[in-house]
Amino acid sequence: MTTPQELGFYFPAEFAPQRAMWLSWPHKEASWPGKIHTIYKPYTDFIQLVAKDQKVCINVADEKMKQFAIAQLTSGNRELSSNVEFYFHPTNDAWCRDHGPAFLLNKNGKDKAIVDWGYNAWGDKYPPYDLDDVIPTLIGEKLGLQVFHPGIVMEGGSVEFNGKGTLLTTTACLLNKNRNPHLSQAQIETYLRSYYGVDHILWLGEGIAGDDTDGHIDDITRFISEDTVVTVVEHNKSDENYALLKENTESLLKMRLENGKHLNVIELPMPKAVIYDGQRLPASYANFYIANKYVIVPTFRDATNDDRALEILQLAFADRDVVGIDSTDLIWGLGSFHCLS
Repeated sequence: MTTPQELGFYFPAEFAPQRAMWLSWPHKEASWPGKIHTIYKPYTDFIQLVAKDQKVCINVADEKMKQFAIAQLTSGNRELSSNVEFYFHPTNDAWCRDHGPAFLLNKNGKDKAIVDWGYNAWGDKYPPYDLDDVIPTLIGEKLGLQVFHPGIVMEGGSVEFNGKGTLLTTTACLLNKNRNPHLSQAQIETYLRSYYGVDHILWLGEGIAGDDTDGHIDDITRFISEDTVVTVVEHNKSDENYALLKENTESLLKMRLENGKHLNVIELPMPKAVIYDGQRLPASYANFYIANKYVIVPTFRDATNDDRALEILQLAFADRDVVGIDSTDLIWGLGSFHCLS
């Protein structure tokens, strides 16, 4: 079979221009036990902000869920943006970053395609996931795009791209035996090259405490330009994230891009530990979403670090407005804006 890479397709950087953001409307109470009603305010604030400048496409199960979503989006006398579109694609859960389509662009400047990676809810942790697993193909059929099926498990939150051929990921996730136990690191790299159209792969190690995805990169380190990443650091030596984030930062400083140059590394603080019901949650400012005009950053009611993180990101994104939205309730679901989109 001819691969996307052979056909000239590649996965763009997240800071590239976008037509739309895709979401799957949150409805699974077990993902936010006892608190799902609290997440709709920050979630709809997120949607309304992105929809000011681009389409927001939302997967819903049926007309009833669509009307509930509209009621949430228009609460407080808000108007429903004409940029919000609904699609009747039932899902098991809300984490569209991982079950949604990987959109590819072609070097010819015209063609687009979708990769429908396999999805097993982060190592079969949260069945069922059969509805989530087919979302990319349903969207491809709706949009009339070619859909590629690699036949292995891969999640969007586990990979970062600079748009010039470099992919950044973690061994903790991609080499975890609960994803593709039959594949070696070299074989996984072949899939990454063939289906994401990259030629240079960089590996970090562990993910942050509380992350049930086994170490997704989008909670740790993010490309903000072709040669620059922001990476979270923990300054409290007694915190369980201190050593692993220190090691990741040291690794980044040694890495080189596809052109042989060193990475520019900008350090971003971690928020103070967010604990709910005795559980450490994976709160991280790195889980931001880059829209065309905005960077939407999760905040966590941390009087010191919220402001520091927003200031650092605003300096890094001179061409966009950086906006913080309280994610303290959202993170009880073990993810935030990037994970959801």
